[in-house]
Amino acid sequence: MTSSTWDTGAAASGRSAAAATTTATRSPRKRRGRLLWLRLTVAVIVTVVMAFPLYWMLLTAFSTRADLYAPGLHLWPQHFTLQNFVRPFAEFPVWRWFANSLLVSVVVTVITVVCNLLAGYAFAKLKFRGRNALFLVLLSTLMIPPQAIIVPQFFISIGLHLYGGLWAVILPEAAAIFGVFLARQFFLAVPDELIEAAQLDGAGRFRTFVSVVLPLCRPLLAVLVLLTFMGEWNAFGWPLVALSGNQDLFTVPIGIVGTLQGQYTSDYGAIMAVNLLMILPIVALFLAFQRYFVEGLSRSGLR
Repeated sequence: MTSSTWDTGAAASGRSAAAATTTATRSPRKRRGRLLWLRLTVAVIVTVVMAFPLYWMLLTAFSTRADLYAPGLHLWPQHFTLQNFVRPFAEFPVWRWFANSLLVSVVVTVITVVCNLLAGYAFAKLKFRGRNALFLVLLSTLMIPPQAIIVPQFFISIGLHLYGGLWAVILPEAAAIFGVFLARQFFLAVPDELIEAAQLDGAGRFRTFVSVVLPLCRPLLAVLVLLTFMGEWNAFGWPLVALSGNQDLFTVPIGIVGTLQGQYTSDYGAIMAVNLLMILPIVALFLAFQRYFVEGLSRSGLR
């Protein structure tokens, strides 16, 4: 075999090896690109499906009643109107309902967050007899359906002379056990060394909690505030029972069902308009706490 033939064969072998290497390199890149496009497509489809009810709410809120009952599917208001926003406020005390909802939600959130933080810290960091047994008993109450305790709550609120007032809604909803569970899981991740160092410096238990532990709880506070406020803002069952039909004390969900939604006919445009305004505080609250919300859930053990 001549030298030129040998060189030609070596060059061909080198080109084949380079081509194989290039093909092997491109193949994972193609797979990653296809996977990326697949994820993007799925994300777009899920986003459209989840956002469509909100879009339908906007469409209904800005459409006339004649357009809502017109045959055919319309994805854009045929006759744009703002009367669905004006009419409920002119005929019913909607602003009063919003004020009642805000008052109840804020008071319940403050009481619940304070109780959850203190109880969660006690179950996580303080040692006392029967701690685990008591915590399990509290957790077992989560398995009781809310509908099963409406009758006892009803008689208790009457016995305490709270029935028919906002305190009948506030007190039974305060200090939710799920928040105690979240707080305990979060505080378990706080290093004991920080607490021991504060105690060596002469800080008591309450001072240690306020000055050392509480500044670390911003993610937990975001989760507790958002979940508690949202749950109470949208509450319907117990407020419907506790407020005894007093329209001036209605919260927004009770007002919508009690006045705008009837047995034989419903003002769907006005219902969607008020619902649209109702979700704005939740959106604003989420935007304010979104930095800490996911972190708080992950550090509480809910992944």
